[in-house]
Amino acid sequence: MIATEQRLTRATVARYAVGSLGTGGFATLPGLVLVYYLTDTLGVAAIVGGAVVTVAKIWDVIIDPVIGARSDRMLASRGSRRPLMVLGAATLPVLFVLTFTVPTGTPPAAAAVWVLLAFLLTATAFSFFQVPYIALPAELADRYDERTRLLTWRVVVLTFAILLFGAGGPALRQLGGGSGFSGYLLMAVVAGAVIGAGMLVSAFAAPRRVSGGEASPAAGIIPTLRENYAAGVRALRDSRPFRALLLTFLLQGVATGMMLAAADYVATWVLRSEDAVTLLFIALIAPALVVTPVWGVVARRIGKERGFRIATSLFGAAALSMLGLAWAPGAWLYLPVAVAGAAYAGMQSLPMAMLPDVISSDARRNGPGRAGTFGGMWTAGETTGMALGATVLAIVLGVSGYVARMAAGSPAVTGTQPPSAVVGIVLSFSVVPAAIVVASLLPLSRYRLGRKDVDELV
Repeated sequence: MIATEQRLTRATVARYAVGSLGTGGFATLPGLVLVYYLTDTLGVAAIVGGAVVTVAKIWDVIIDPVIGARSDRMLASRGSRRPLMVLGAATLPVLFVLTFTVPTGTPPAAAAVWVLLAFLLTATAFSFFQVPYIALPAELADRYDERTRLLTWRVVVLTFAILLFGAGGPALRQLGGGSGFSGYLLMAVVAGAVIGAGMLVSAFAAPRRVSGGEASPAAGIIPTLRENYAAGVRALRDSRPFRALLLTFLLQGVATGMMLAAADYVATWVLRSEDAVTLLFIALIAPALVVTPVWGVVARRIGKERGFRIATSLFGAAALSMLGLAWAPGAWLYLPVAVAGAAYAGMQSLPMAMLPDVISSDARRNGPGRAGTFGGMWTAGETTGMALGATVLAIVLGVSGYVARMAAGSPAVTGTQPPSAVVGIVLSFSVVPAAIVVASLLPLSRYRLGRKDVDELV
């Protein structure tokens, strides 16, 4: 579908942006605490904990293209993507709580299975909302700078959500009694409710009835799984800008997912304070809240593509500088984390604003009706990146000799780790993600869709 309104109203921008309260919360909190919950509360080995998260994310990769194709069919037959988004928003809070309520005393193997199954269902509910949500900007705005405006405010809310859940989630855990059953229960109930509310409000940004849509005689036919995946493969095959942008975003997801999952370990075993994870997130997100609109200005002046390259390079340099933790852990860490946060704001807002440009370009060249398919493939790529980040972290922890521990029921740090494990944690927060981010500049250099190309399509 082509955009239905050429000038965005403030109400549309606000409703769409609020959805990032849900997407940011779900992307942040499990990535921050889930592996740590498995290893340091449930006593699951680091490799097994990483595998649990990875399997759940692989499931996302499997279902997201299917949900994307079904979303396109729903738009063609019913005129709206809204019902699928509402379904996800309504079911996610309950499933999210279930993920973090493994009964005390459950054997580690059974606990790992519990978390795996519950998180699979939670991820499915999230995809019902997220995949159509990603497709909406191409339908809500049709010009290069209008999409930048829409996605800039989305990322402002996303950045706030990362701060809210990244700092507030661990704080709620501590308020509930630390890394035990009651702590995670309080965290999950409050966070799940906020995530679901944000998603539900944003679902109503989806047009209720599309005029001039792309309904076809096949609109009511339910496609097979093979046809759904074939649609995703065709989207990748037909759009070179999409291939370049998706691979860039996937690689950056690996890097940021790895750092996100490593933050709790850095706080506990490098800075020697579990409470430090809250300060890390404040240092990361507070600058990003201020800088996100600046990236919108940068995009209008020099283009989203050049701005994206600048943000990526800045993030890589900031991550690399954190290697100093291996020799001198201390409060100086918060400065490069703040620089990384400012860069991360651009790494989120700019590619998200570029995606609807890719979708509209494809619609003009190959025909409309594939926005959901692009959204499904994008979400699958993002999920893959974040999952691989947690997996790489788990591998580094396992190889470096990290020892899983049961929570002692106290916020005080207990036990010790071998020096090699501490070095592994530092590398997972610095050198490894920096190298991956730098590597993402290669596919980004192949992206060739600028302002002139997009506005000429309108």
